[in-house]
Amino acid sequence: MSVEDSNSPVPPPQGDPVVTAGLEIAVKWGAALGGPEHLKVALQALEPQLKREHQLRLKQLEIQREASERQASGARERRHHVFRMTGLYLGAVISVAMLSAGIYVAQDVWWLATLLCGPSLIAMGKIFVLRRSDADDMTAISRGARASTNAAAQAQPPVP
Repeated sequence: MSVEDSNSPVPPPQGDPVVTAGLEIAVKWGAALGGPEHLKVALQALEPQLKREHQLRLKQLEIQREASERQASGARERRHHVFRMTGLYLGAVISVAMLSAGIYVAQDVWWLATLLCGPSLIAMGKIFVLRRSDADDMTAISRGARASTNAAAQAQPPVP
C-alpha cells in the first residue's frame, strides 16, 4: 500500500523520502485501526507515554553530563595537585642543593657561598613553593646579596 493508493486527502510530498515513509506508515496504521478517528485516539493515548519517555531521556542526559563534568573536574584537580606537589618537591631539592653547595664552597669561595646561602635561597623557595614573585623581590635579593657579600668580605682574614 502506498500514499497514492489511499483515499487520503493529504497530497504526497515531492522528493522527501522521510516524510513519504512517515505518511505511508500513518496510512497503514489508520487502515489497521479502522480509520483516521481511531488513529487519532490511539495517538492521543500514546502522547503522555512519549512525553514521559522524553522527560526520562532528558533527565538521563543531564545526569550523564553532570557525571562527565565531575570526572573532568576531578581530573583537573588531580593534575593541579600533581603540579603543585612537583613544584614543592623541586623547590625543596633546589633549596637543599643550594644550601649544601654554599656550605661546601664556603671555605674556599666565600662570595659564592654568600650568594648560594643568602637571599637567593629564600627567593627560590618563594618562587617554587608559593608560586609568587613580586616586583620588589629582585631588588631585595640584590640588596641582600650586596650586603651579605660586603659583610663576608670584611670578615675574611687577609690572604698571607
